[in-house]
Amino acid sequence: MSIEAQKEKQLVIDEIKEKLERAQSAVVIDYIGITVAQADAMRKKLREANVDYTVYKNTLVKRAIEGTQYADLAQVLDGPSALAFGYEDAVAPAKVLAGIMKEYKKMEFKAGVVEGTYFDAAGVQAVAAVPGREELIAKFLGSIQSPVSKLVRTFQAVADAKEA
Repeated sequence: MSIEAQKEKQLVIDEIKEKLERAQSAVVIDYIGITVAQADAMRKKLREANVDYTVYKNTLVKRAIEGTQYADLAQVLDGPSALAFGYEDAVAPAKVLAGIMKEYKKMEFKAGVVEGTYFDAAGVQAVAAVPGREELIAKFLGSIQSPVSKLVRTFQAVADAKEA
């Protein structure tokens, strides 16, 4: 192998390492079976969710993840594999890809690492089913607000009864 080819491979490895250092999560999928139009639509949805989706050679990814919290992903890096990196929302790659998989019924999860924890395909699917941060906050605020509003209505009913 020429020195130039080695340098090019090292640049890709460094790029992967840099993405992994910034990422809160990385999900590996088998992307075979989708059309070019579907792939373009999928990439657009992932970009809108601030998810970086890229296809790399498995050997380069294996070199990049050696000794990192993502090292367990090496066991699923065979055959066609694509990586989705989540930078702001750790569950965004799993959630967006799960929606796309339901729509296209062709791709499948291989594994993922979310905030330092390794998940197999079923685990990534479970992570995708977890409500988003905003939804959880809304549910929490709703659960706090419900008893307070019931108390206010009770006081109002008592006040109305005294007036009558």
